[in-house]
Amino acid sequence: MAGISSLWQDDYWLLVMQLYMRKPVGLKRMYSRQMVDLSIELHLPPSFIYEKMFDLRNGATPFLSSLMQRYKDNPRRLRADAAKVRSMMGFSCASAFYDGVEVKETFEKDFSQIPHCEPLTPVALILVLDLYFRLTPITMVASTPEVEELARLIGVKARVVEDVLNVYQILDPYLNRQEFMVTPLLQPCQQIWQRYGNGSIEQLAALAAQLRDYYA
Repeated sequence: MAGISSLWQDDYWLLVMQLYMRKPVGLKRMYSRQMVDLSIELHLPPSFIYEKMFDLRNGATPFLSSLMQRYKDNPRRLRADAAKVRSMMGFSCASAFYDGVEVKETFEKDFSQIPHCEPLTPVALILVLDLYFRLTPITMVASTPEVEELARLIGVKARVVEDVLNVYQILDPYLNRQEFMVTPLLQPCQQIWQRYGNGSIEQLAALAAQLRDYYA
């Protein structure tokens, strides 16, 4: 976390406050689309931004209490000063700001579309993996209500979710399916399986429950 903290600047408090003050005013869900968008903008993970927003809400320091008092009843001033921060940091013209600068992507990749598998993202594959552990192979078909519901949530056809579930069946060592599959889904699904498929199902379920907020 120390490395992440080094990327934080006090000017960013205004951007966090601006999101906090957006209606409905208050602490936003960690993986809501607004939180993720700000995280990607600042190249800081949603969990880090969430902690900052939590500190802001609680007035964790005299500085934060003073900052809240200064802006809470003056949205115009907050909007203007937040815009100034973005302009100074180059966020209003990101391509120019990062021109020639190598940005180390971390969590951002999870929310980016997978090449040749659009519009699927690693986050969507995580949600499908969570569903995988809730179904039996015979129910991993497009007509299953849970498959249809998840497809609607992530904005794809149910058959696409079924295709991902089929890939996970190939990767599942407990099924021991000796099949050969050629699909662009294989490598990204393999990466998600390596991250979560052999770990705690309960932890995966908890993460998936939070990630669903991104599509709400």
